[in-house]
Amino acid sequence: MDDDTTPSPLHAPITAADVLDWLERAAAAVAEGELPADDLIRLLGELRAASTACANASDWALLAAREAGASLRQIAPVFGRGYVRAPAARLEKLHREVLSAEQFLELLRRRQPGV
Repeated sequence: MDDDTTPSPLHAPITAADVLDWLERAAAAVAEGELPADDLIRLLGELRAASTACANASDWALLAAREAGASLRQIAPVFGRGYVRAPAARLEKLHREVLSAEQFLELLRRRQPGV
């Protein structure tokens, strides 16, 4: 049986520190004139798509955590608030489309172009 000291085998594919490091390098490249506007526009599109993917992954994890028995009080601090309204509102919105994490994943698969 797992306890609180057992590390999770699954981690987010990217961290806030990774993004900040990348952003500092990108800003330096822009300051040096190494990235023209067309490249920055392409990059903007890539980042917006990645942002959507991260938001979808977050929604899936929220649904999965609830299904695994996590309470809204346990989840609330991840939302940066000490109260349960934020995750509860997000769950309510998600439940208008899907009832489970697996249904959400299937919805994402159907929305994926070329799948």
